[in-house]
Amino acid sequence: MFTFLISIMLFTTPISGQTYHNSEDLKKEIQKELAKNKGTFAIAFKNLTSGEEILINEKESFHAASTMKTPILIEAYKQAALQKFSIDDYLTVKNEFKSIADGSIFSLDPKDDSDTELYEKIGSKVKIYDLLYLMIIKSSNLATNIIIDLVGAQNANNTMREIGAKDIQVLRGVEDGKAFRKGLNNTSTAYDQMLIFAKMAQGEIVNKASSDEMIKILLDQEFNDKIPAKLPKNVKVAHKTGWITGVNHDAGIVFLPDGRKYVLVFHAKNLEDDKAAIKSMAKISKMIYDYVINQKKSED
Repeated sequence: MFTFLISIMLFTTPISGQTYHNSEDLKKEIQKELAKNKGTFAIAFKNLTSGEEILINEKESFHAASTMKTPILIEAYKQAALQKFSIDDYLTVKNEFKSIADGSIFSLDPKDDSDTELYEKIGSKVKIYDLLYLMIIKSSNLATNIIIDLVGAQNANNTMREIGAKDIQVLRGVEDGKAFRKGLNNTSTAYDQMLIFAKMAQGEIVNKASSDEMIKILLDQEFNDKIPAKLPKNVKVAHKTGWITGVNHDAGIVFLPDGRKYVLVFHAKNLEDDKAAIKSMAKISKMIYDYVINQKKSED
């Protein structure tokens, strides 16, 4: 039904009421939920207060889909901090980009983009911040490729290595069909996504001010069918989703009302039923939230 390797490091914590009496109960419930789906899954969870982790298939490589936009966001803020440009500078909106396969020119089709409004501004100037915002909250492919032309995919890749994310590969922009057919794709692991979001939550990506600014953008995410879907409204999630055929991801920081926070990452591929997988991810997110909340209750 599904494939995964599992590595889990959790403290055994008695809890009151429903749900999971210890970490092994939680592990079994996650396994049961994943087993309902046909596909390959990875999960990475890190409690930023206690340091405990759940790692499932965490080093498996996945097509990154739009989760690669987080490294691009990071690179933009890094270069702005180095004063290569200001986030408040303007760029001309264009729809012509070079394929990394052979240097030929390709354009994006608005029908394949989750945001179409930016196409109406081709030829006009738009603030870099607004392009970054659209890239994250609406997952705009056009905004992404414009920003990649500004910062350079290889620079973003190098920055991932500097941060410690060894397996995220940022090779190219979006909808580069020739590169895709040659297997030149952006890739990601749940572990590396967990790493970059944990560092961002701790104010360690670029600097605290930049980390806070990126989190502020990520909090406005408009695609909320996985990590946030079943969480209470007073729980905030700064996250980035990604999906292509048979692939569905979500990765981000969960902020609890009491000030605690944790990172949660879902990667999924080879899916036969995307809707069912999304429901399972939302359910597992709620299971993890319940576990963390009940840990706190047991300590009080």
